[in-house]
Amino acid sequence: MRKQILALGAILFSTALYIMGNGLVGVLIPARANSEHFSSLTLGFIGSFYFAGFVLGCFAGPRLLVRVGHSRTFGISAGISGATILIQSLFVSAPVWILMRGAFGIAAACIYMVIESWLNDRATNETRGRIFSAYLTVNFSAIIAGQMLYGTASPKGTTLFITCAICYALSLIPLGLTRLPQPHAAEVPVLRPLRLYKISPVGAMGCVAVGFANSAIWTLAPVFAQSHGLAKSWLGVFMSAFTLGGALIQLPLGRISDRMDRRYLIAIVSICAAAIGLALALLPLSRTEILWLIGVFGTVALPLYGLSVAHTNDRIPRTAFVETSATLLLINSLSSVGGPTIAAILMGQFGARALFFYSAAIHIAMAAFTFIRIAQKDAVPVAERERYEALPQSGTQAEAALDPRGADEIKAA
Repeated sequence: MRKQILALGAILFSTALYIMGNGLVGVLIPARANSEHFSSLTLGFIGSFYFAGFVLGCFAGPRLLVRVGHSRTFGISAGISGATILIQSLFVSAPVWILMRGAFGIAAACIYMVIESWLNDRATNETRGRIFSAYLTVNFSAIIAGQMLYGTASPKGTTLFITCAICYALSLIPLGLTRLPQPHAAEVPVLRPLRLYKISPVGAMGCVAVGFANSAIWTLAPVFAQSHGLAKSWLGVFMSAFTLGGALIQLPLGRISDRMDRRYLIAIVSICAAAIGLALALLPLSRTEILWLIGVFGTVALPLYGLSVAHTNDRIPRTAFVETSATLLLINSLSSVGGPTIAAILMGQFGARALFFYSAAIHIAMAAFTFIRIAQKDAVPVAERERYEALPQSGTQAEAALDPRGADEIKAA
């Protein structure tokens, strides 16, 4: 197994470099846009266009893989990623930034599709779980490392933009040097959201709630932190606390959910996310308090997607796992398009605190919906449940095939 991980090291190293750039961009873009006095609506459009581009990339990516292969798709997408960031450093203009974030979203989706499908191609049913865990570890670690890079230079200059572009350029080298054979392009599973909602309303609506709420947080939380007086050097720490909270809690919380009706845990984390969101919005907080609270918020807001996927998988046959997970990713991605714009409109009307009022409203609605469903339908017996798996912060339909819970379906195929 160690030899296989080492053989995949080039792909994982390229992954780390690319995601490190994304972690930095996630703090840099909203912070710089806010300091340039972009309107709240513009900030929302910047976030929404990224997620819209990501959705388009999920559909365009498989066709590009068939046409030019994995290595060339990665090279094209990394080049576009670096170019969009450098263009944003040269032209600090709202229309340019909105369009560049849309183009970046398309490129990012293609990058993730290359990585996930390549790892899946090299995985066996015996090694899939550990390869998926390695990918998850690289994903979270690189995001946090990139977020912490934000404090190394001023967002007003071009240094941080260039740093992002360097990460994207360097990500080409390990993957370009690998001797691993390129995988065949996988077939895109059939996506049927309405059918899936009928099977698991709580799972589908959980992905909708995560899309609307968390996309707004990822896009606009740095603006909220700036409005509360956090200095430039602390914005990266603020976002890292949010990410780290979600990364550390996923597996322990997931193992608890394996032993109970997951719907209760979905309702509980939704209520906790709403309560902590209201505390962030309403309480006068010191710097230390706001950092602790955003970390706790991450521990309850970020696992909701994984819990929703696990609950849905409890209600489907194992041979439908890949289709189900890919459909839930689509539901989540489509919902993410609207979240930043809606939250930004509310922030423009009611101030930065409205971000967490908005998040709290979504989580309260999710908890209420879940309790209604608990009263209407019995829980899945423990013996019939799938185990929980932590999930990366972003992914494409190729991630569904990499997930070890889909091993039975892949083996049957």
